[in-house]
Amino acid sequence: MSLVFDWSALRALTMDEGTGGTLRQHPEDFRVEELPAYPLSGEGDHLFIQVEKRGHTTAHVLRELGTQLGVKDRDIGVAGLKDRHAVTTQWLSLPARYEARLGQFALSGVEVVQVTRHTNKLGLGHLRGNRFVVRVRGAPGQAEQAARLLAQLQLGGVPNYFGPQRFGLGGLNAEEGLRVVRGESRVRDPRVRRFLTTALQSVVFNAFVSLRLEHGVFDALLRGDMAKKHDTGGVFQVEDAATESPRAARGEVSATGTLFGKKVRPLSAEAGELEQQALAALGLSPEMFHSRKGDRRLTRVFVEDASVQPQPDGYTLAFTLPRGSFATSVLREIMKTQVDTPDTEAAEIEASDPGDTEREEGVSA
Repeated sequence: MSLVFDWSALRALTMDEGTGGTLRQHPEDFRVEELPAYPLSGEGDHLFIQVEKRGHTTAHVLRELGTQLGVKDRDIGVAGLKDRHAVTTQWLSLPARYEARLGQFALSGVEVVQVTRHTNKLGLGHLRGNRFVVRVRGAPGQAEQAARLLAQLQLGGVPNYFGPQRFGLGGLNAEEGLRVVRGESRVRDPRVRRFLTTALQSVVFNAFVSLRLEHGVFDALLRGDMAKKHDTGGVFQVEDAATESPRAARGEVSATGTLFGKKVRPLSAEAGELEQQALAALGLSPEMFHSRKGDRRLTRVFVEDASVQPQPDGYTLAFTLPRGSFATSVLREIMKTQVDTPDTEAAEIEASDPGDTEREEGVSA
């Protein structure tokens, strides 16, 4: 199995023919709204700013905000990074003492939607999820098929693959990540090295999810799985798969995959065998990831508030996903195309969980 990202190497859940179509012909075709993790109190020592942006990465907006207002990087809070090639709405925070300077901030393509206060700084990962409204063009008469495929995803969940944005231009980040863990990379920036290693973690996770689909245990559990409850977030080890799998079939719990690192134990028993198969196919071992803390990630997530609206040249798809999940995983199941696979420019990042407890930026859209 290759380390280069390729949708065709990852098994889909929905087996029906996709709708085809194209994305992002205009920024307005891809809208993302960040959903806060908690209500804002309206008072406190931190200024919360909701911005709508187009044509800018979140990182660029943060740099401009800091430069124009004189705010240090460490004092600006953000829950997640959002794509340049979309219209995105998200919250930023900075110390309330800069409120008088906020009127100085001006950046074409960026609008301050609302301003309020809260008691604490906004932290990476402090969001409930993201709301997506996506226009699919070039697929006339395909709205009904999109609705049928969406219904399957609502019933069985979505494979929680890391999307192509995680893997950089040409999907090559994981290959460089392998050189990092082998001590062969010429990259010296610690932040970039961490991100490249994260891409390598993500390749293993994707392979594990694909194997679960291949073996028919995507919506079931295996002995040795570490399962997670969708309502409370509690994690437990599966000792009796026959007893626990009905809960998975009902969507109450799902298996997690290992994002390897020094703080996370590999899976055991039958689940561990599948995990070792994923590692072996890539020529990797858990010991290679000793520089990372590691984490666990759900192998599936569920779409909420989903709908399909017919359009003359295709359809508009709207849905909500929990933080850290990629809209491209939903779109790939419905369109059956190489959704957002980068060929000329690496798309940027999404929200929250890059796949490690260190909470650096993760990719999505």
